[in-house]
Amino acid sequence: MTASPALLGPLGPVAPPEPVVAGLAADRLAGLATPAGALGRLGDLAVWASAALGSVPPPLLDGPGEVRLVVLAGDHGVSAHGVSAYPAAITPAMVHLVVAGRSGVSTLAAAHGVSVRVLDVGVDDDLDGAPAAVRDHKVTRGSGAIHLVDALSHDDATAAFEAGRVVAREEVAAGGRLLMTGDLGIGNTTPAAALVAARLGLPADQVVGRGTGVDDEGLARKTAVVQAALDRTLDVHDDPFATLAALGSADLAAAVGFLVEAAGLGVPVLLDGLMSVACALTADALAPGAAAWFAAGHRSTEPAQSMALEKLGLEPLLDLGLRLGEGSGAVAAVPVVRSAVALLAGTALLGDVLP
Repeated sequence: MTASPALLGPLGPVAPPEPVVAGLAADRLAGLATPAGALGRLGDLAVWASAALGSVPPPLLDGPGEVRLVVLAGDHGVSAHGVSAYPAAITPAMVHLVVAGRSGVSTLAAAHGVSVRVLDVGVDDDLDGAPAAVRDHKVTRGSGAIHLVDALSHDDATAAFEAGRVVAREEVAAGGRLLMTGDLGIGNTTPAAALVAARLGLPADQVVGRGTGVDDEGLARKTAVVQAALDRTLDVHDDPFATLAALGSADLAAAVGFLVEAAGLGVPVLLDGLMSVACALTADALAPGAAAWFAAGHRSTEPAQSMALEKLGLEPLLDLGLRLGEGSGAVAAVPVVRSAVALLAGTALLGDVLP
């Protein structure tokens, strides 16, 4: 069995958000001057946020840099095998758009006061003209085509995983109190679906979706690629890190490291679509209990995401048919989180208004 990386300290079970704080938050919710249960899932979200943020009432998450998104970019060898509706050249172009603040997620983040950082972990391009900081954590130029070879060597998988852990620490040090990961990379729903299938023991035809919008022929090719990848790597599916190296990519490995580290630091994460949820599933396998620090921002159109969310016990806050990626669904859900904490913090207590 492949050893899990431990350069920043060993991995192990993660303690849940503080149960005493959760109890106090539930008591406050029950005491608000609102009908019992009237806040619905906003009330449940407020209790989770209070416990994860460590106070009752919870902070409003409206300070500069308190909500932070890291978009992890990488290319995938399977993109050369007909699994996407778009060419791999789109990946570096989209990185430049995020840098310029003109991508879809950049627009949403500007509207909702979310800090955005984009990092090239595995883009098959030099990204000429991009700020040097974008390449600070680059590990590879692309990954192997997973139906033919492993996506990453163990060393590269470890380097990417540890890069993600370092980045999570950096985001927390910069003031982050609610974190998110986004993704950029043509073909990335293929390895993400494979990771979910391997973790849940499912065949490709139950997890593969249309990604960027492939037609029926493309969907058949994509399904065949994922099934071939699963068959090729069957002997490592009981080892989550070996599976990540075999079926993932540098950007996905970095996202797993980011999620493991955030949970270990006791910082909540709002998940995005298939890529972040597939990585959350792997993170929880590597560091059991990590999922208690995660909330699901939205339900994507990819079947593997819903299956992974069910396994994690998470119910998405939004269901808008989004399939943009980039962290856009998580960012779109930020106002819902802020609404929940604002209600718990600002609504009068029934005991204060009754004579």
